[in-house]
Amino acid sequence: MKYNYITNSPIGVPMTDQSPKPVLAFHGPAGVRVGEDRFALLDAVLRFGSIRAAAEHVGLSYKGAWDAINALNNLFPRPLVVARAGGRHGGGAAITDEGRRVLAAHRHLTVRLNEAMAELSGTLAGIGAGDPAAAPPLWSFAMKTSARNTYYGVISDVTPGAVNAEISIRVSDTTTLAVIITMKSVMALGLHVGREVFALIKASTPILVPEAGEMRTSARNRICGTVTTVEPGAVNSEVMLDIGNGKTLVAIITRESAENLGFKPGDRVCALIKASQIIIGVE
Repeated sequence: MKYNYITNSPIGVPMTDQSPKPVLAFHGPAGVRVGEDRFALLDAVLRFGSIRAAAEHVGLSYKGAWDAINALNNLFPRPLVVARAGGRHGGGAAITDEGRRVLAAHRHLTVRLNEAMAELSGTLAGIGAGDPAAAPPLWSFAMKTSARNTYYGVISDVTPGAVNAEISIRVSDTTTLAVIITMKSVMALGLHVGREVFALIKASTPILVPEAGEMRTSARNRICGTVTTVEPGAVNSEVMLDIGNGKTLVAIITRESAENLGFKPGDRVCALIKASQIIIGVE
């Protein structure tokens, strides 16, 4: 996980107490950004013990807050937030030890960043005055990926072929993804057993089927879980699955299909994903 220094202070102008302060943002190689907004949400969950109360505190919708939490849980090796029954404000949740460590690291780095920026303010004023191109490249903005499902994982196996290779990525104790990419990509990305990677799956990719079905398909990945939410739309519906170990999977299917299959929270459903439809990203 890399981090960027993001600030709105003009280059070459020393920061004052009235100037915007630097903001610490992390982003992975897939372009998924973890910025101040999500750290603020984590801190609010820690304070209130409730997703709903935390969402209200930071100005997010309840669904938006859960989407952010699920994205964080998928991005980090271990969940940062876990749901729990009850909660005085509804939507009970608790920060895990991993989540506390991430928050502590963010706070520590933020303090150090402000100290470093204070030390650099004089230098930046001299270097950048009248020549923005001469200022140190301390500002960059993370790109965001359109893939709704981004998972951190570790390569557990690489099977090379003449043209393509099959890569096994261990996402959690219960989920391993099979991915087919070209041998050229394997070499270019430096993929090998033990390499940490990110797997990206667009929400439109998975095909959903009831777990009890005996359907046989060519899709290498069959990821089963419990339906947590079904959000109907005018044309499509969004179905979210809890696939265990704090991980979730989002699938977009037609509203007609969702109605015909009768998906509802609590149902056991499997997502079928072709190995060639998963994208791998690395640091």
